[in-house]
Amino acid sequence: MLFGNTELHAMSTITERSVTATLDGAPYATRITTRGKDLIADEPVDHGGTDLGFRPHELFLSGLASCTAITLRMYADRKQWSVPSIGVTVSMKREQEGSKVDTHLSILVDLPKDLPADQRDRLLQIAKACPVHRTLENPIHLSARLAP
Repeated sequence: MLFGNTELHAMSTITERSVTATLDGAPYATRITTRGKDLIADEPVDHGGTDLGFRPHELFLSGLASCTAITLRMYADRKQWSVPSIGVTVSMKREQEGSKVDTHLSILVDLPKDLPADQRDRLLQIAKACPVHRTLENPIHLSARLAP
């Protein structure tokens, strides 16, 4: 696969991240902590929450949207392209029947209209290469266990 003029060689890397969610107060307001930073996840009032933060699926979508925007900014800066603003909207449609869930994610990339067509096309390609996008396109293995 080519990324710019650099060929990416098959290499094995292991990356680990962790986030801790603590729910100990309001019905659903949950403190999320990672790397010494906090944010709140919650549910809207009509779902029994206090609406103090993003819903969990909104956090999930925001990870993909922000990763896409950051990747595009890094690429444009590396190419020294003048791209004053980058907008990324990620939408999700979920259909559930029993325990089966079919999820469709749609990524809308908003770039300046006066950006040359070849740069717009290349940035759309790069949008599909952000680390979160690649994670979602590959096998994900989930497990759950009780803390000791």
